[in-house]
Amino acid sequence: MRPIILSFALSVLVLPAIAGETPWQEVAPGVKIRLISTGQIKPSGHTLMGIEIDMPADTKTYWRVPGESGLPTELDFGATDGVLGHEILWPYPTLDMTGGYLDYVYFGPTVLPIDVALAPGATQVDLSAILGICSDICVPAQAQFSLALDDGSPDRANGLRLRQALAMSPIDWDDYAQPIGDVVFDARTNMLEIPISDPALDPGSLIAATASGEPLFGAPQKSPEPNLVLIPVLGEADHTDLGDQRVELTFMTDMGAFEIERSVAVELAD
Repeated sequence: MRPIILSFALSVLVLPAIAGETPWQEVAPGVKIRLISTGQIKPSGHTLMGIEIDMPADTKTYWRVPGESGLPTELDFGATDGVLGHEILWPYPTLDMTGGYLDYVYFGPTVLPIDVALAPGATQVDLSAILGICSDICVPAQAQFSLALDDGSPDRANGLRLRQALAMSPIDWDDYAQPIGDVVFDARTNMLEIPISDPALDPGSLIAATASGEPLFGAPQKSPEPNLVLIPVLGEADHTDLGDQRVELTFMTDMGAFEIERSVAVELAD
């Protein structure tokens, strides 16, 4: 992994706010973030929040699997007794190759939606966040947010921002016709072989990742065989670790972003 150019943290305390948003806070030069919310709690006890990042078009932050040189996003709701759990609903990222390193990133203004499960009677959410912010330098930027919950006042503007981000978040492929066949790891080439059967799937958009993020997979490559995409394993792969492991495949189509899971079969070297 490439060394971080500059490793320091900017720590910001955001004062409590009401309803749909906290104040903007600068966490790096030209970069500010805030916590936003729809301002509503569903009968299930879930509410939709998000980290909104305002940054220049050439500045980036990272997907759930940052890549070879990226910094992971970390969210901690531990200071709030009323938060039972959370899930970041990651929008489809950009594959970025800078300096020979592959990262999965978001450039420019970005919203990361978060599904938050609340205990009955919860009145406030406290969040500690660490995000990797990179332009000429890379900063693990830290911030703390406190946001009061107000179920009676929906925030339409922030609700729209969150829905727009959700529209770019991959959903499970539920069509009977499968766009991807059985995935094979070829130990001779150190690559995943992924057969594509749906012409609506953009082969160049294919991202492979495990739940743990290890091993790290590279950018998709064309195969001499038709309808076959090759994805390299970055670094040496142990076939005993890959065999029967579940790999999540994320991809774009003309209908938006989707994801599908496959077990990996291993083809050993002679």
